[in-house]
Amino acid sequence: MLTARHIAAAALGLFVGTLSANAQADATLTKIKERGSLVAGVILSGAPFGYIDAKTQEQKGFNIDLATELARGLGVKLETVTVTPPNRVQFLQQGKVDLLIANMSWTEERAEILNFVPTAFERSGGVALGRKGGTIHTWSDLKGKSVCLSQGANFTKPLIEEHGALVKGFPSQPESVLALKGGQCDVAVHTGATLKTMLLDRAEEWKDYEIVVSEDLLPSLNVIWVRKGEKDAEAALDGIMRKLHGSGWIIEAAERHRLTITPYFLETRDANKGR
Repeated sequence: MLTARHIAAAALGLFVGTLSANAQADATLTKIKERGSLVAGVILSGAPFGYIDAKTQEQKGFNIDLATELARGLGVKLETVTVTPPNRVQFLQQGKVDLLIANMSWTEERAEILNFVPTAFERSGGVALGRKGGTIHTWSDLKGKSVCLSQGANFTKPLIEEHGALVKGFPSQPESVLALKGGQCDVAVHTGATLKTMLLDRAEEWKDYEIVVSEDLLPSLNVIWVRKGEKDAEAALDGIMRKLHGSGWIIEAAERHRLTITPYFLETRDANKGR
C-alpha cells in the first residue's frame, strides 16, 4: 500500500531525475567549449550544399562554410561527421554530433523529437527531375508514377497523399538519381538547388534529363537541428545566425555557391541588419 512517504519519495525522485535529464540535455554548449570544437553532422551528397572536391579531396559547399562560421562564432574549431538521411537523427540523438546541417528542413514531426535554431538559413522546396520529352509536367501528373527520393525526405508524404505517387526511398540523393537513370523510377524529387547544380556541373552526363516540374513542392525552412532540450546551444547558435544574415554573409555564401537569391534571403537579411 502506498503511503504519503512513498508518494513524496517518488515525487522527489522524479523531480531529481528531471533536473538531471535537463542538466544533461543542456550540456552541449559546455561540451563544445571544453572540447574546443563544434562537431557538425553534414551530408556530402553534392553541390551546392556539401561535397568532396575532386582535386583537393576537401569538403566544400554552402553547409560546410556555414558550419565553419558557426564554429568561429562560438570561438572553437570545426569538426565534421558525414551523415546520411537514414542515420542523421540517430547520430544527433546519440551525441555523435552536436548539431545537424544536413539537408533537413523543418517539419512538425521532426520538431517533436528535436530542437532547432529558429533563424533558418534558407527556404526551399522540391522539384522533379525526369527525361526530356516526357509526359510529366505538373505534380498531379505523378499519379500512379514512380518517384525516387532520399529516405526520410519530407517530400514523401505530399507525394503519396496529395499526388498519388509511388515512392521509392534511397539512402542518399546520388543513389536516387542513379536509380532514375537506371530506369527504376519516372522522376527523382530533391531540393531544387541540388538538382539544378548537378545539371549544370554534369551537363553531358545528364543531357537527356531536365527539371520537368519546377514549382516548389512543400517549400520549407532549412534549419539547424540540435538535441531536444538544448536551449543554451539553440540560443547561442541563433544569435550567430542572425548576425550572419544581418551582415550579408549568408547572401554572399549563397551567391558563392550559386544558390538563387530568394525573397527569404533578402527579407531575413533586412530583418537582422545592424546585429
